[in-house]
Amino acid sequence: MGRLARYFVHEKTRNKMKRKTKAERIKRREFIQTSTKLAASAMFMGLGTSKLFGAANSSRPGTLASIETITLNNGVKMPILGFGTLYLNDDLGVQCVSEAISLGYRLIDTAKVYENEEAVGAGIKKSGINREELFVTSKMWVDDYGYETGKKAFQTSLDKLGLDYLDLYLLHRPRGDIKGAWQAMEDLYKEGKIKAIGVSNFEANHLDELLSYAKINPAVNQIETHAFFQQDKANQALKQYRIQMEAWSPLAQGRNGHFTNEVLAEIGKKYNKSNAQVSLRWHYQRGVVTIPRTSKKEHMMENLNIFDFVLDDADMKKINPLDLNITQFPEWE
Repeated sequence: MGRLARYFVHEKTRNKMKRKTKAERIKRREFIQTSTKLAASAMFMGLGTSKLFGAANSSRPGTLASIETITLNNGVKMPILGFGTLYLNDDLGVQCVSEAISLGYRLIDTAKVYENEEAVGAGIKKSGINREELFVTSKMWVDDYGYETGKKAFQTSLDKLGLDYLDLYLLHRPRGDIKGAWQAMEDLYKEGKIKAIGVSNFEANHLDELLSYAKINPAVNQIETHAFFQQDKANQALKQYRIQMEAWSPLAQGRNGHFTNEVLAEIGKKYNKSNAQVSLRWHYQRGVVTIPRTSKKEHMMENLNIFDFVLDDADMKKINPLDLNITQFPEWE
C-alpha cells in the first residue's frame, strides 16, 4: 500500500444512485432576496479567522468581494474561492465569465473537455481586467497525454484562451501516459508558461505513482468534495504533502436535495444565509478551494457573500453526518 493510500477513501464498489428529477437537480436555493441586494451594495471582508496556511486577503478596488488567497507549495498565491465554467459555452460563457470578474472573482476554471476555452478567453478580454489580476486554470484531457502531445495540447488551450501563460494547469484524469504528460508540464513550468501544475481526480495510488518520478510535486488536486462526499481523510493527507485540495462541484450541483437540505437550512437561519453559502463557508473553513458554477448573476453575488460570518464548532459537527461517503456523480466514474 502506498504512502498516501491509508488516508484516502477508496470506493471500489459504488452504490447505485437514484436519478434525481430535473427539477431537483437544477432547483436553486430559495433565499431571502435582501441577501442578494446586500451583496450588490457591500464589500465583503474576510474575518481572518481561518487557519489556512499562508492565507492572505486580496482586495480589489471597485469589486464586490475581498477573497482570501492560499499559498501553494511553490509560493504561488491562489484565491480560495473562484468561478467554475462547466456547461457555460459560447455567448453564455462569455457573458458569465465577464460578469463574474466584474463582481470580484479572480480564479477562473476551465478545461479542454469543457469546449469553452475560447468563450472563457473572450469573457476575460471583455472584462477589461489586467491579466496579472487573474488566476486562470485549465486542464489537459486524457487523449492528449504524452510528452509531445501534451505540450501541443497546452499551447492549443493557451491560444484559445488568448493568454501568454496559465496560473494552473492540471491533468484532468488519471489515465493514459501520465508520466509523459507530467514531464511536459514540468518543462512548461520551468519555461514560465505555467505558474503551478497539478492534477484532478487522482486517488492515493495515482498520487503515489506520480510522486515516485515527479521532479516537481503537484500543487493542487481538484477532486469531488461537498457535504455529501466530504473526503476529510483525503484532505488531511494532501495537507501533509502540501498539495492543495480543490473542490469541483462544491455544491454537488444541487444533487441529493442540497439546496433544500434541512440541516444546512437550519444552520443558515442562524446567520441569514442560504444552504449554498453555508456549504461554501464550510469548505472555506476546511481550507478547501472551491469553484462554484452558475449562470445567474444573483447567485454569483450570493456565492461571494460568505466572508462575513463564521460557522462554530457545533455547526461544523452538524454537517459531518451528511457525509454519504460516495460520489454523487456515478456517471463520471
